[in-house]
Amino acid sequence: MTILSESQIRQAMPRDKAYKLYDSRGLYLMVSTSGAKLWRFKYHFGPAERLLVIGKYPDVTLQRARDKRDAARRALADGIDPAIQKQAQKHALANSFGEIALEWLAHQRHAFTPKTFVKATWTINDLLLPFIGKRPITELTHLELLNVFRRLEKRGKNETAHRTRQRCGQIFRYAIATGRATRDLTLDLRGALAPVVTKNHAAVTDPAEIGKLLLAIDSYRGHPATEIALKFAPLVFVRPGELRQAEWSEFDLNGAEWRIPAHKMKMREMHIVPLAQQAVELLRELDPITNRQRYVFSCLRGGDRPMSEAALTSALRRMGYTGDQMTWHGFRTIASTSLNELGFNPDIIELQLAHAERNSVRAAYNRAQRIAERRKMMQEWANHLDHLRI
Repeated sequence: MTILSESQIRQAMPRDKAYKLYDSRGLYLMVSTSGAKLWRFKYHFGPAERLLVIGKYPDVTLQRARDKRDAARRALADGIDPAIQKQAQKHALANSFGEIALEWLAHQRHAFTPKTFVKATWTINDLLLPFIGKRPITELTHLELLNVFRRLEKRGKNETAHRTRQRCGQIFRYAIATGRATRDLTLDLRGALAPVVTKNHAAVTDPAEIGKLLLAIDSYRGHPATEIALKFAPLVFVRPGELRQAEWSEFDLNGAEWRIPAHKMKMREMHIVPLAQQAVELLRELDPITNRQRYVFSCLRGGDRPMSEAALTSALRRMGYTGDQMTWHGFRTIASTSLNELGFNPDIIELQLAHAERNSVRAAYNRAQRIAERRKMMQEWANHLDHLRI
């Protein structure tokens, strides 16, 4: 009985016609005219002679090919056609949680911000696929999912566990929409995870302390872009990334308005920031310094890049504010708390903070009708900040 060796396989060269190198028990290697080497297993199922493609050498080694042949022979002994078994396995893999998760992720590439897409990719590749990626989505159980989340809880990652559960829910709903699942298993885990203890962004909210912060900002000396960014942030109270990535093309200084494109916003909708006169003056001061480069607050080292969040945080630390006292995101907290205490309409405040509106009809009305109220609030807020400096 002829048995192949690795050296014979390596030395097999292409010929004018494809040819076979036989091993044993129906296994042979087909050598094509291009030199490609493909493992095949010949067998009988009932009266018919059939072929099972095992894989390409050297990706599939000689020993691996024999193992696959032996597995196919065991299936035959159990009355199972190995070719049909292989098709069923491919079908199961195509409907595995991992394949569906990656397919869902690909659909989100343009819907997510780059930062969110990176986080979602990490969640799927690092936290989910190693544990349940190969499981057919219809065979997964809520206990298997719970074990994945429990691993994170044991490491003290309670918030990550909750976010991973939310991501799983999105994947299950996508599988349902595409006809590959019938229910969202994450719904069975409501209340099963340890609660997340939320920690608000540090910020000073006492009016006297806000005044001291504003005076410290006025006294800060550093790069002109950093100085103006520090003064501009309390006036607009947008998210740190939205401020850092502000581009001159988004501003209408004559109209006193900043329109942030949807792709930069957390809620994926264009956001209008009415600019108080004080904010417009700061931008006019910065304009000749930047020579209208792309970004309003450019990277301190130059180049066509926005200023880093580290540069802004470093400025606060140099002013004497620790991370427990004030963060860059804290300017939003200051505005939200103070504006509510000053008696402004909560709906207007929420709109200006660009928080999600749960009622879509109400949201459309707000976006269309309340710009004038927001413009008035933003100017009164800027005036209030000037008063706190005194």
